[in-house]
Amino acid sequence: MYRRITTSMVAAVLFALWANVAAAAFPDRPVHLVVTFPPGGASDLMARILGQRLAEIWKQPVIIDNKPGAAGSLGTEYAARQPADGYTFMMGNMGPTLVNPLLSKVPYNMDRDFIPVSLVATGPVVLVVNPKSPFKTLQDVIRAAKAKPGALNFGSGGAGTLAHLSGEMLDEAAGIKMQHVPYKGGVAAVNDVMGGQIDMIFADTQAVMQYIKAGRLRPLAITSEQRSPQLPDVPTVAESGLPGMVALNSWGVYLPARTPADVVEAYRQAMAKAMSEPGLVKLYNELGVDAMHTSGAELVRFNRAETDKYEKIIKDKGIRVD
Repeated sequence: MYRRITTSMVAAVLFALWANVAAAAFPDRPVHLVVTFPPGGASDLMARILGQRLAEIWKQPVIIDNKPGAAGSLGTEYAARQPADGYTFMMGNMGPTLVNPLLSKVPYNMDRDFIPVSLVATGPVVLVVNPKSPFKTLQDVIRAAKAKPGALNFGSGGAGTLAHLSGEMLDEAAGIKMQHVPYKGGVAAVNDVMGGQIDMIFADTQAVMQYIKAGRLRPLAITSEQRSPQLPDVPTVAESGLPGMVALNSWGVYLPARTPADVVEAYRQAMAKAMSEPGLVKLYNELGVDAMHTSGAELVRFNRAETDKYEKIIKDKGIRVD
């Protein structure tokens, strides 16, 4: 019996030592970063910038794995099913992590299947119209919508997108009624605003900045708490008469559940270094988002508050995905 106990104790000590050595050496091979959207979009570009910084810190390659589909849900499920060894992590944005579970049944549970590491960025959307539009301010839109309820419309890249939810939030905050025109992707919706087929859209700043600079779109208001450095002359929605209306896209880093605590800590230390690097901050700002680093607990609190906000608007407006 003594021999069995001694053997078990030795084995436990050896395992603990091995685990500590393994964590200290993490990573000792390439790491995969799952992006739940196609190459070229904001999520992909942000992930590549972050991946490059982490590769420099870890001295190991960070490979971007684009897994698009089902508005980001396919890639999120894929990330949840990966081995919990730290060699696969996900940059998830608010669509698949917060909104999709409110709209339909998804094959993952963010609380059960993931460990939150850090909030990495938030970014607003900007309300834009055709430059030939009679609307020069958000209040112009509100006055016209009140004069003829249901006559104006706004586009989005699909039901449940931030563009859609922002339009519904505007309706509720201003006491107006506009028609939602969903598209299969934000690019088509932006093109139809420029072509005059629809009245307006809330769009990612990165997606429309070139058109604003070229005079092909007119920005009316931005949904952040403060004005954007990229659009300093564009007032916030709050400045335009609707205090409290803030709508932000958000991105967080997540690991599969059951990833060892020391590996999670290694991620948090690396993320703190990467997200405070001035070059990364500058590149993120150029994409129209604010870089940041938080604890996992702070990411959880942020997500809960955002979920409560969007769950209310989804229920109040009866939003669903067919």
